[in-house]
Amino acid sequence: MAGHSIEIILSRQLADKLNVPVLIADPEGNLLFYNPAAEELLGMRFEDTGVLPMEMLFKYTYPTDDHGNPIPTEEDPLVICLTHHVPAHKAFWIKSFDGNKVKISATAIPIVGRAQEFVGAIGMFWDIEKKV
Repeated sequence: MAGHSIEIILSRQLADKLNVPVLIADPEGNLLFYNPAAEELLGMRFEDTGVLPMEMLFKYTYPTDDHGNPIPTEEDPLVICLTHHVPAHKAFWIKSFDGNKVKISATAIPIVGRAQEFVGAIGMFWDIEKKV
């Protein structure tokens, strides 16, 4: 995380301690980190993918609506947050890296630096059909 703002570094430290799947992205749309809970749901370790362009994440997870129709990239909560710097939320289906289909609820919020500059976004998501 060298070269990233303190807010991104602290967000990663927080994400590492959460049991909910978390993604962290920079303003350019690069997936900088996802935590162990996200690794489990996505079916791939961050250590194996490293920093990943969002386009690759969408290519592998293939987000769809309840009818199997592809969700346009610009309607993804993390992309909305990165584009417009506002919170966003949506429920949809994804395919994990290992081929499992999962219905998730996803929320993204902007990360704003101390100088009020937009430094990225944090996305949280969870399997809404998983029984607790």
